[in-house]
Amino acid sequence: MVVQNKIVFHVLANAALGAGLSGGDRIFIECTRRWADAGHKVRVYLWEEGYEMCTRNKLENVSYVIWSAGTYKNFGFMILYIMRTIKGIIESLRMRVSGASEDTVIYSSSDFWPDSLPAWVLKMRFKRAKWVAGFYLFVSSPFSKDSPYKGKTLLRGLFYYVSQIPVYSLVRKCADMVFVTNELDRRRFIDNKRLTPDRVIAVRGGVDIETPGLIPEPERKQFDAVFVGRFHPQKGVLELLDIWRYVCATKKDARLAMIGVGELESEVRAKIGKDGLENNVVLFGFKDGVEKLRIFKNSKVVVHPATYDSGGMAACEAMACSLPGVSFDLPALRTYYPQGMLKTPCYDLKKFAENILSLISDEGLYMKTAGDALSWAKEWNWDKRAEELLMMITRVVRSKDAKGLVSKDYET
Repeated sequence: MVVQNKIVFHVLANAALGAGLSGGDRIFIECTRRWADAGHKVRVYLWEEGYEMCTRNKLENVSYVIWSAGTYKNFGFMILYIMRTIKGIIESLRMRVSGASEDTVIYSSSDFWPDSLPAWVLKMRFKRAKWVAGFYLFVSSPFSKDSPYKGKTLLRGLFYYVSQIPVYSLVRKCADMVFVTNELDRRRFIDNKRLTPDRVIAVRGGVDIETPGLIPEPERKQFDAVFVGRFHPQKGVLELLDIWRYVCATKKDARLAMIGVGELESEVRAKIGKDGLENNVVLFGFKDGVEKLRIFKNSKVVVHPATYDSGGMAACEAMACSLPGVSFDLPALRTYYPQGMLKTPCYDLKKFAENILSLISDEGLYMKTAGDALSWAKEWNWDKRAEELLMMITRVVRSKDAKGLVSKDYET
């Protein structure tokens, strides 16, 4: 990427939480890494765990502003969430901004309040700056049949659903550009007034397509399938264990690798013990980089059993290692993964298991699906995607109403 006039990115990543890495986190880290390397100015605003996440993932050549909220961790998720939001709003109100020749972009990396509300405050204060809003998943009503939030998670689902309503309204009214995950979500923002089709982008994400080729293929694959993702209700991790029981009923020595962490980890461990799958399922925790790729290389199939999802780029990381996939036939996945992944009638666990077994046992089907998977993954090159997104942002920034503002001094 060649820089002519520098853009100043103010990246709100205050919602980052835990040892894992969400899709939105991955998008902002990989894109801003490349934008900063190209010479643009990037300043990232986050709390302590967000800073740890960025340093773990070696996000360099950017400046950091830490909005300290670590003292609230002992008060539970809700208090911590609210206090990070309040802290972000206060600091956004205190930020000193002066005019300059450089152009300014406010980039909220998620729709969660700690990111989106401070971004909105900045947009309201400095109207000539451009707000790029990340909005990667529409939360379904917890009372709908396809909601992953049931039983004891109902209240959390209700909170997410209700809290997203005002953010959706603010983004539609005030954002200059929106990043979404898939074409269906894109249509929900386009109004052909403020948010024209060129300003609502289905980001989709990206993968590393170079490194997998540097890792040698094992003589014998250790795992029949691999899952990678958050241990979260919408990712179908508990359903996956039921699916694996069906697989093991036919192939008793079938082995599943599970990469990830999350709120359902204890339930996953308990279910593995209860269902007698100790010899069939291996939990690796959070893995990234070469470690994760080695597990992919040692697996035959990638499984993406999400019961509610807007896409998810994790499976494509495995597809870049030539793994064919199996998923449920969710509407978003039809455009997100149009090839390289066998689609299963929604929530039919036995059929899902049958698709896994078909890939393992049918060499012709396996080779064709694996070839399609690799071909599709090659379209997801991070360098290419980051450059495309930067070009789209630049067009918006350089539009006739974009004079540009830059944050010159930030005082805590």
